Amino acid sequence: MVTKAPEESRDGAMAPTFMMRWPTGAKLLVIISIALLPLAIIAVFATLRITQIADAEARASLRVASAESSRAIAIELIGDMTALRVAVDALEADPLDTPSCARVQGVFAQQAFNGARFAVFDARGRLLCGSGFPQALEVARAARDSAVAARIVAGSGLLLGVVGRTGRVAASAFFPKDFIADLSRPSGFTPAYAAKLTRQGEELILEPLPRENAFERRESNVTDLGIGELGLAMQVRSAPITSPLVIALLLPLVMWAAAAGIAWFVVDRLLIRPLRQLRAHVAAFTPGEEPDPAAIRALPAQELRELGDTFRALTRTVAIHEAGLAEGLVRQTKLTREVHHRVKNNLQVISSLINFHARGARSPEAAQAYASIQRRVDALAVVHRNHYAEMEENRGLGLRPMLGELASNIRATAAEGIQLRIQLDTDPYLVSQDVAVAVAFLVTELIELAVTCDPAAHLRVSVKEGAEADRATLRVSSPALIDSPALREGLATRFGRVTEGLSRQLRAPLHHDPLTGAYEISIAVLGRD
Repeated sequence: MVTKAPEESRDGAMAPTFMMRWPTGAKLLVIISIALLPLAIIAVFATLRITQIADAEARASLRVASAESSRAIAIELIGDMTALRVAVDALEADPLDTPSCARVQGVFAQQAFNGARFAVFDARGRLLCGSGFPQALEVARAARDSAVAARIVAGSGLLLGVVGRTGRVAASAFFPKDFIADLSRPSGFTPAYAAKLTRQGEELILEPLPRENAFERRESNVTDLGIGELGLAMQVRSAPITSPLVIALLLPLVMWAAAAGIAWFVVDRLLIRPLRQLRAHVAAFTPGEEPDPAAIRALPAQELRELGDTFRALTRTVAIHEAGLAEGLVRQTKLTREVHHRVKNNLQVISSLINFHARGARSPEAAQAYASIQRRVDALAVVHRNHYAEMEENRGLGLRPMLGELASNIRATAAEGIQLRIQLDTDPYLVSQDVAVAVAFLVTELIELAVTCDPAAHLRVSVKEGAEADRATLRVSSPALIDSPALREGLATRFGRVTEGLSRQLRAPLHHDPLTGAYEISIAVLGRD
């Protein structure tokens, strides 16, 4: 089994994450566009291919027509000039050879009806046969050897010239433009075309073909006539770039964009937007309320309406369950209050019984023991009462009122002859019930220890900010708690083990300064009142 590298796994996981951040409408539009784009491209290429086929057909027809026209012109010109050369050779041998001149006239008789003429000159330029015309002698003398000299007279016609073997006799012929145009007209060629004779930059337009627009396209073909360096150039119009062609090219792209847009619009209206509305209803849901049935019935998709009805049914179920929970909470609150009330009464009964037995004690030591027990029960009762008062808000138990009530109870239950003074300096901290019970017992034990060492003890109890934000420092100081034999005896017999156990319950060490008579411990707090 091949295991992928961690880098490959991360790369594969990143690929879908990019599109997952897109809105659903954007992803839908991209997917539909990609799916339909090949169809649009195929349609565009098909239209272009049809245009190319039409151009190829026009090009092939033009080649056929050009070959036919050039062949007809070449046959006529070459035949006429061949007859003229034969006459020149005969007149060069015998200037009085009138039959040769008659034969040339017979050849040009039909062309003469269309305006064609010829002329034969001797070495001195005298006309031997035919009829003179402008530039006839110049063209005749321009011929060399056996080549045919040609000259195009713009807008008029074509001049051709030949010379004899010895150069003493020359001849020229003139072919008018209309005559050559008739020769160049191909048979069975219906499209409009342009035709012209070309020679070394000279042109004789046989058939004009004016441009219909600036975007007109043409197919051209040039054929060499094989005489006098003449060529026949023909042109026909290609399939024009017209509005139907542009529409045919753009229509697939327009349809592609329209299909993608319509699909996105339909899905957005029928699915995505109703889902957003339903999500808004769910986000604004308040326990005890139900979504508006009219808003759910207005959703366009049946599946979304069913989902909305399911949500409404769920809200009703939640409302019923919450009503049951609220009723159970009310019952539980009543039960808790009843329990607290009974605990408070029981603590009061216990305190009363201890007080009753203390009055019947037979020795001062027994009465003092009963008083010590009663103070501890009172400390627990103080914590319970303060906790019960804070129970409704559940913010925590306030140390300042608890320690104040605890100090008042201790002074009130002090034995005769004890001049106890307690000074409080506490910040308004809130603590949990477990911390409050441990603090109350610890303060009570330290006050009892101080009274044991000095009946006229003067104590100072303070709660101040600690080194940490969620901690406070409890400090109990008194001259009676300075190191002395009585203090060491009290710690060894009764108070040492109790204070050590309470410090463990508070999860902090209890520090004693024997020189100043101060006990300090760090306690956990919930905040300030």
